Amino acid sequence: MLYESMETAKKMRYILNMSPVLNKDAMFSDGTEYYRTPVEPREGDTVTIRFRTQRNNVDNVCLVHDGEYLEMKWEKTSGSFDYYTAQIVMGKNLVRYYFEIHSGLVTCYYDTNGVNTRHEERTEFEIYPGYHVPEWLKGAVMYQIYVDRFCNGDPSNDVETGEYFYIGDTSVKVDNWEKVPAVMGVREFYGGDLQGVMDKLDYIQELGVDVIYLNPVFVSPSNHKYDCQDYDHIDPHIGRIVEDCDGLLSPGDSDNSHALKYIRRVTDKRNLEASNKLFQELVEEIHRRGMKVILDGVFNHCGSFNKWMDRERIYENQEGYEKGAYVSADSPYRSFFCFQDQNRWPYNPTYDGWWTHDTLPKLNYEESEELCRTILAVGRKWVSPPYNVDGWRLDVAADLGHSNDFNHHFWKEFRRTVKEANPDAVILAEHYGNPESWLRGDEWDTVMNYDAFMEPVTWFLTGMEKHSDEYREDLYGNSEAFIGAMKHHMQSLHMGALYGAMNELSNHDHSRFLTRTNHRVGRLSYAGAEAASAGINPAIMREAVVIQMTWPGAPTVYYGDEAGVCGFTDPDNRRTYPWGKEDQEMLDFHKRMICIHKAYPILAKGSLEFLWNDHQGLSYGRFSDSEQIIVILNNQDQERDIRVTAWKTGVSRKEATAFQRLMLSSGEGYTEMPEEYIADAGILQVKMPAYGAMVLHHRARDKYK
Repeated sequence: MLYESMETAKKMRYILNMSPVLNKDAMFSDGTEYYRTPVEPREGDTVTIRFRTQRNNVDNVCLVHDGEYLEMKWEKTSGSFDYYTAQIVMGKNLVRYYFEIHSGLVTCYYDTNGVNTRHEERTEFEIYPGYHVPEWLKGAVMYQIYVDRFCNGDPSNDVETGEYFYIGDTSVKVDNWEKVPAVMGVREFYGGDLQGVMDKLDYIQELGVDVIYLNPVFVSPSNHKYDCQDYDHIDPHIGRIVEDCDGLLSPGDSDNSHALKYIRRVTDKRNLEASNKLFQELVEEIHRRGMKVILDGVFNHCGSFNKWMDRERIYENQEGYEKGAYVSADSPYRSFFCFQDQNRWPYNPTYDGWWTHDTLPKLNYEESEELCRTILAVGRKWVSPPYNVDGWRLDVAADLGHSNDFNHHFWKEFRRTVKEANPDAVILAEHYGNPESWLRGDEWDTVMNYDAFMEPVTWFLTGMEKHSDEYREDLYGNSEAFIGAMKHHMQSLHMGALYGAMNELSNHDHSRFLTRTNHRVGRLSYAGAEAASAGINPAIMREAVVIQMTWPGAPTVYYGDEAGVCGFTDPDNRRTYPWGKEDQEMLDFHKRMICIHKAYPILAKGSLEFLWNDHQGLSYGRFSDSEQIIVILNNQDQERDIRVTAWKTGVSRKEATAFQRLMLSSGEGYTEMPEEYIADAGILQVKMPAYGAMVLHHRARDKYK
């Protein structure tokens, strides 16, 4: 099999590279609006598909879709290229297509892998009728906020030390904002809250953010809140506490007065309603500023504190609450969970926990239609008035139930419910691995982009695994591996999903990208906090930001990355935002790159083509027929000359083309000082500094359009 593939590769090199006739590098098509119109067609729409070749280079081009051959018509000649078109009418079903190109005795094929000597069905282009991702998400700049660590705007709602007992110890109020999180820091609270987010909206807006993504905000005993206690209400500890309940405690309650205060705070309807009201005001203000907000939906599991389970018995005697499933076998929520020994009520029944954690009861969807209806109602509630959030990020979405069949069924219902309430709401899933089966237009809109962004960028620029758990010399600077990974995983994302995919460098589950630049394998528990910032290279971080802001997708900044925050993986990646002590150069660089991203729409919806690469070097273009942006990266520790085939983005090979520099970053810093670079015969000769990243731009004059 290996021998056969090697022979195929040799044959392809001979036919395509050695042929004096056929220019394979000039061939291009993709799923963008420049090569497929409309990009997201509905049933009955006529779709125009385009293909580009070198001028006067081929005899004909055929569009092959669903076994039908359709000869494409010459549309126009522009610069050094010919463009061909064909039209198909969308039916009810998925359409697959590829191109067959003829030149003399040579026949080749073009699909999502580029030019090939034979056709493979798995790499065909695909169109799902009716697949639509909200336009506002495509290319949007997102900002992820871990609320407890962002800004304390209201100290009166802070969790108190000893307020309650959770996972073997009591809650802790952290008075030192700069303290590094403890290894077992789930009970540590720094006081960040929604008022803090409200207070910093000017900052977020000035950064250039379009969408705020909030980590979980519903009632929960942890600082991360991935163990939800009440899906219907915002946690008063990050919302508003209007009734502090001190007057409700009797003198005889001295031994457990803190626990009683917690119970009163998070079950008192006045606090819950006031917190929901604050959240409503926050969303209204975010919308007033032209931004959007999405919530974290943790529906795979809840917390043992949850009012449906109530293992800690905090709701048992509270007015307005039913008995929890742990408290009573007759609870209306009994079917929400999977109990192994139901005859042990009321004495410590056991149940399924997420990854066996008893503080994270697994929700039992298959056996509870009422649970399904309840979660669908939660999904609808928060995207509807008066809250009007703009969508959901779904935690561990593919693991919701006990089978893929059920999960697909549920997410179809979830999408239908949410979109009926708010047609422009986005459904974005956390997912590792191939998401194709979930991205068919009737479940998720898109995903957190680990496979086709975070991981390839991290391996290429740092050689580090995204948790800082491993260093691989063979992947460090390996541009071939980077290109191969990107091409392979991007095939799984339709254009709408690709342009809305959450492109992160860091987040709450992985080490900070700036820490990965030191090539240090480590975790807080054994390496220590100082090791996370020792030997870091901000210039490599700037290279990563350049990729992030010029790559297809929705660039997502994890709070504090823009300020130079370091940290190993959870919990060290959840350090506080360093207000007043930001790395100002890193912050300003983020602002400038976000500005570039938003100033050039071609970066949101343009085509992508790799132009040059070698060890520790890479160049790619984002382009349309009339506009080009070229990105060049030199990840070596020394200056060097680089030769880039700019003509592959569509510029002329016959006339000189002037590119204007938008950004140059290096080991010494960065500059936006304009400088002109000339592509002679479609080739750019550029001297790149060590750890350098350059962004160039060209817009064709009318005569070339």
